[in-house]
Amino acid sequence: FADFLGVCMDQIWNQMAKFRYMFGGKTECPAVVRMIYGAGLNAAAQHSQAPHGILTSMPGLKVVMPSTPADAKGLLTTAIRDQDPVIFLEHKALYAEKGEVPDGDYTIPFGHARLAHAGEDVTIVAAGLMVKFATKAAKTLSEQGIGCDVIDLRTTSPLDEEAILDSVENTGRLVVVDESPPRCGLATDIVSLVTNKAYASLKAPPEMVTSPHTPVPFARELEKAYLPSPDKIADAVQRTLAWK
Repeated sequence: FADFLGVCMDQIWNQMAKFRYMFGGKTECPAVVRMIYGAGLNAAAQHSQAPHGILTSMPGLKVVMPSTPADAKGLLTTAIRDQDPVIFLEHKALYAEKGEVPDGDYTIPFGHARLAHAGEDVTIVAAGLMVKFATKAAKTLSEQGIGCDVIDLRTTSPLDEEAILDSVENTGRLVVVDESPPRCGLATDIVSLVTNKAYASLKAPPEMVTSPHTPVPFARELEKAYLPSPDKIADAVQRTLAWK
């Protein structure tokens, strides 16, 4: 469980992440740490968190968040062959997902986002399970004549800044979806990136759809209310379009 990251924080943050740097490139640490994360399965506050923001903030670590079976294979193969420490985050709610997976030797390079859905009105950025929610919202909105780019980050470190900025420069609107709380999180980081580097392209203030700044609830109805959802994402898209 990714929730127990704190138990081995010294080994991950102070040792693995810094080996190459502290030894002047003479030492490598080709390790892959697989962690299951995320809410939605009624596992309560100590087994449902999404700490990818914490891990992404640590220099020296590569952080991977697949959203499809094919990406899970391609990204894991790349992670195993990488000479740096990789944190491979698997959302427990995605283990039941089915999909086509390429045969044979298949890799996906880190730092290359995937366009999960194409549109010209709003850019939606997400990772992991949130890509599934964002794509569902985008398909519903397309029936209303609203087109959304859904950017599947795949990796949060390295981050494909070019894919995000290119899409926002085209749409002029941004919605970032993140399962973790908003304070010092991935969503705020991406909003900061866009407002710093693509401010002139924005037609509306960016929107964030995140969990609240609270522990994950155990009660099913509260957990459902806690998490981002396709409906919440669609509402955020509508708010950006309503801005004059």
